[in-house]
Amino acid sequence: MELELRHLRVLCAVADAGSVGRAASDLGYSQPAVSTQLRRIEGHFGEPLFERGPSGVRPTPYGAEVVGQARDVLARAAMIGRRPAGGPTSGRRILRVAATNSPVLAGMVSGVRARLPDVSLSVSSVYASSRIVELLQDGAVDAAIAADYPGRELEHPDTIAHRGIVTEPNFVALPSSHPLARRAQISLADLAEEAWFVTPDDGAGWPGVFYAACTAAGFTPSTVHEFLGDRLQLQGMIADGLGVAIVQATTRPIPQVVIKPLTGTPLWCRYVLAWRRDAVTERTADALLQCATVAYRQLAAHSPHLRDWAARTWSVSKT
Repeated sequence: MELELRHLRVLCAVADAGSVGRAASDLGYSQPAVSTQLRRIEGHFGEPLFERGPSGVRPTPYGAEVVGQARDVLARAAMIGRRPAGGPTSGRRILRVAATNSPVLAGMVSGVRARLPDVSLSVSSVYASSRIVELLQDGAVDAAIAADYPGRELEHPDTIAHRGIVTEPNFVALPSSHPLARRAQISLADLAEEAWFVTPDDGAGWPGVFYAACTAAGFTPSTVHEFLGDRLQLQGMIADGLGVAIVQATTRPIPQVVIKPLTGTPLWCRYVLAWRRDAVTERTADALLQCATVAYRQLAAHSPHLRDWAARTWSVSKT
């Protein structure tokens, strides 16, 4: 089979929909036709690109790479012959983006370069999501990746729009030598006597949600180190046995650190794409969101602890 653009569109539609049936509906095809097409495409690549489960499909690690490459090819194909407004010699538009401590930023930037060749991103790191909203309101930035928490959704004026990128569970990082390190998941209450590394107030609900979860688990952390710095430095201190920390589910542990889900999943975080309505078109916002979503899926595909948690959670939810 010779790979064509229509095959790449099928791959991206299936990845976006998380279901062959929904992808078929989005594409205007029958489900058997898309299933047959997908089998042929996987035959071309020589291995499965999606994992099938009771709740739908999701890319394998290799599949996530192929889908990401397919999106880049489709974006470049869509730009063939197009010229930026103002003619072939006009400069690229600069889009100012602020981002909190989000793992999807690098992948989103790479994706935007391929999808929107006429746009150049100027990125600034801003920890507090509340500050990000202020920058958007003041016109200091055009778009942003912010964070909030279920039940404490980020507030902003109508001049700003937002869409969720992903809501993910928070996990815990602890030394690989820790007595609980071999457990599949760890109860927050079992960590009551630990020293904690906790990032400071982000203006969106953290660390209040953490302390609320601890209270619900029956304890108040006795030792807290406020830390806002390099992630590898944090993991180095965890590896040395100086404490434990709540971390993003896609965090890649260093050899002396393990990342474990928390029993009952008491902590969740949502990453949000926000933008100024008067500065960012719907097309650009859609491209930013899609690039951020793809970046997250690629991170998740390379996070064994997150994949294992998802498999167990989906399995339990179906019983």
